[in-house]
Amino acid sequence: MANFWAVYSNVVLTLGINALLALSIWLTLSCGMLSIGNAAFMGIGAYTASLITMNLGWPFPVSLVAGMATPAVLAFVIGKPTLRLSGIYLAMATLGFGEVVRITLLNWESLTGGALGLNGIPQLTEWWHVLVALVAVVVVLWRLRRSKVGRAFEAIKEDDTAAGLMGIDVANTKMLAFVLGAAIAGLAGGLDAHLTFFIGPQEFGFDRGVDILTMAILGGIGGLPGPIVGAAILTLLPEALRSLRDFRLVVNGLILVVIVLFLPKGIWDPQRFRRWFGRGPHRAAVDIGMPKAP
Repeated sequence: MANFWAVYSNVVLTLGINALLALSIWLTLSCGMLSIGNAAFMGIGAYTASLITMNLGWPFPVSLVAGMATPAVLAFVIGKPTLRLSGIYLAMATLGFGEVVRITLLNWESLTGGALGLNGIPQLTEWWHVLVALVAVVVVLWRLRRSKVGRAFEAIKEDDTAAGLMGIDVANTKMLAFVLGAAIAGLAGGLDAHLTFFIGPQEFGFDRGVDILTMAILGGIGGLPGPIVGAAILTLLPEALRSLRDFRLVVNGLILVVIVLFLPKGIWDPQRFRRWFGRGPHRAAVDIGMPKAP
């Protein structure tokens, strides 16, 4: 076990951090919002937590809290104008915000180190930090999903106009999902920065945003396990295919394409599981067009 942890500890911790990122965008998707700004929120959290640790010497938990609070405040500020949009227009607006953040990190050399990034970040992230963070986020989101707010999320995702007519405060509910998603992404950024020793602006660009979205879509947004499953696949698949060397990325891409083609709602789809395992012989016969047994 000691040898396994010495070799694969970084992969396991990265899996947990990616699961946090996938859950952060699952939260906005569950409210019907297509946002691609979570990579930017992750970067803001990572830089905030790292600068506080390196320059002020504050305790690690305080740095993580600051890394959550800063992107949450920025999400509240930009959410006022952008959350009036929907669909592809919201995606484009949050994508633009992400590019603004990346360019700012790239050019603010006196604070962020510019293109060279921040080096020498204390490696304070331990396995139990990631585990506690992931469990806490899952519990909070599970409780939220089963609450009145979670039901409002579902109603807005189905039809925000009808939800508004039913008395749901659509604007504030969307803002809540957006701000909470930004805070979770900032937490993941703070943990990642104190794990990898180095961060740079290129780590939080468009490619990272697409990866985060892919984790949630691949795993499925029908339940909390979906984003975690998607994060696990996208984290472990490159490691599992390492023996293929130059063909690793090709096979990786083919596997993802096959999953998307044959499982369009993601791997974790409770309705599909109920159809597979919860139907009796009469229901199965109806599904395939056969007459019921007498």
